[in-house]
Amino acid sequence: MRRARFTDMNCSVAQTLEIVGEWWTLLIIRDALFGVTRFDDFSTRLGIARNVLTQRLDTLVEHGVLTKEPYQDKPIRYDYRLTEKGRGLWTVVAALRQWGDKWAIDGDPPVVTEHPGCGHIMTVEPVCSECGTHVTRSDLRVLRGPGADDRSPLPAPRH
Repeated sequence: MRRARFTDMNCSVAQTLEIVGEWWTLLIIRDALFGVTRFDDFSTRLGIARNVLTQRLDTLVEHGVLTKEPYQDKPIRYDYRLTEKGRGLWTVVAALRQWGDKWAIDGDPPVVTEHPGCGHIMTVEPVCSECGTHVTRSDLRVLRGPGADDRSPLPAPRH
């Protein structure tokens, strides 16, 4: 049986997928991070059906990832701008892009990120927020957090 919703799962990944898990949604966010704000520009760049784009944009506005700001009165037209919550998805999209560069496309990456401070092409690397050490999955221990309950993805320790 296929799961249609994750609302009953006490999991941050599942709850994030409730908002951004549909594949058009991440492409909309990618384009918004690239500076696209107008419906027609999203539609043209993505080749997405207008009704699907409307639904995805409405969901992102409803969840506070985008704001909808009028830029024209007659007829009314809107800019869709990333909120702080939406801009927070930059690391997610960057990590997906980097994974795709390595594992999903042939040839050189179609997009790179330059750090103007030093002028070098850079990648997003996980570091410990406390000590600054670069980390991999094998360097970490996953623990139940303060919000864990019996619906959480990490099982309770056995006694």
